[in-house]
Amino acid sequence: MTLLLTRSDLTALTDMATTIEAVQRAMADLERNHARQPTPQGMTDPGSDGVFLPMAALSRPSGLACVKLLADLPGNSARGLPGQRSTLMLADVETGETLAILDGMVPTRVRTAATSAVATRHLAAPDARSLGLIGAGALAVAHVEALSHVMPLEEVMFWTRSERSAVRFREAVAGFGVRAMGLTSPQEVVERAEVVCTLTPSVEPLVRGAWLHSGQHLNVVGARPRPDHREVDAETMVRSSVFVDSLPTALAKSGDLLGAIKEGALGPGYAPVELGAVIIESAPGRQYPSEITLYDSVGLGLQDLAIGRLLYDAALDQGVGLRVDLSA
Repeated sequence: MTLLLTRSDLTALTDMATTIEAVQRAMADLERNHARQPTPQGMTDPGSDGVFLPMAALSRPSGLACVKLLADLPGNSARGLPGQRSTLMLADVETGETLAILDGMVPTRVRTAATSAVATRHLAAPDARSLGLIGAGALAVAHVEALSHVMPLEEVMFWTRSERSAVRFREAVAGFGVRAMGLTSPQEVVERAEVVCTLTPSVEPLVRGAWLHSGQHLNVVGARPRPDHREVDAETMVRSSVFVDSLPTALAKSGDLLGAIKEGALGPGYAPVELGAVIIESAPGRQYPSEITLYDSVGLGLQDLAIGRLLYDAALDQGVGLRVDLSA
């Protein structure tokens, strides 16, 4: 039997603290070669600006194979529809049985924020207390929740073009006991915050390397998985010690990294350190207090698998979801 889990089912099942730990284990498993993470290949439809990206992974420790089909459709905004949609499928690694099919919106948002929390735990200065957010949508709210588990948040600053988003963001993060202060520009956020998360579907850089300051950590998260979309400029990449979740995936999907290489700011053989290597201590993370660190988050199917395992188990425990016999 296959368990179907809707967006509303999944909202009630998510738990950020356990997701953070599950993502960290998954990244360590990948580095230890206990999991498989092929580089995704995007599929385009001629005459459309859409990209369909199958994101697959296999984990022996989790007992699952997983694939998420991500539809990145910028043209949907004119239709009043989400710019990205996704669906996850979980299969038993021993039998191949399709265990569950999940709407992808909630798992993607939560595991993305959880991954930023893992990166912040391992790369940010241990005394960092201020968080700056470029963007104030649902992903920004999830980042406040996630990072509150790994750093003592005393101040949250944010920038958004939308006053409506600003109001909703303030209301949402008030539930975490955090006061959020809106600033007038991305530059002001970057110059004031110790940890910065960029969370926009930007095509052109919003963050300039000239704004960075000693000891800072950045999670670069929001740009679409396209080699020509970026949130930070080449100088930001050059001034930072850069870490990625998967080097092959980053070299295929990260416009922030590929843009800096294309412009000659980084050499063609430039190879950032994978976060999993820092987690298992086979490579160093932050090495000195004044170092600027940057986690270039491209997103992995293995991260979807990690949260998929949690959500599937929680649904079984709580009797949530619709069971369907796909072979009937």
